[in-house]
Amino acid sequence: MPDIIIRPLTAADRGAWTPLWHGYLTFYKATLPPEIDEITFGRLTGGQEPMGGFIALQGDKALGITNWVIHRTTWSEKPICYLQDLFTVPEARGTGVGRKLIEAVNRMAREKNCFRVYWQTHESNLQGQALYDKVADKSGFIVYRQPLG
Repeated sequence: MPDIIIRPLTAADRGAWTPLWHGYLTFYKATLPPEIDEITFGRLTGGQEPMGGFIALQGDKALGITNWVIHRTTWSEKPICYLQDLFTVPEARGTGVGRKLIEAVNRMAREKNCFRVYWQTHESNLQGQALYDKVADKSGFIVYRQPLG
């Protein structure tokens, strides 16, 4: 069986990224208009935004993705990295793919001199939390949202 490779997303990954992105949205029971797929992928791979992503591959099979955003923070002179999206195909869960994707984001964030990496998950994502509890500390913060239209 081929090794699992984690590498940065490129424009050539659109065909592999899209089903994983849609799997992520389905997992969270979310739907977005198709133009958001286009905008998001362009931001992740275009090099013009403080955003990017990684893809996990085993041979020619895409196993997972993570998308990240770097932004400023009031808590440090250094930037901070938000690991915004993390998804692995169901058959890859529990095999180390998610951990490798998180580690790739951590390496990139260190290279970009980030203060920290953070992410959030839904309280119902118990399988994800089992991994996150091993690789990071819970912040104790609760997320609130105010839709603006």
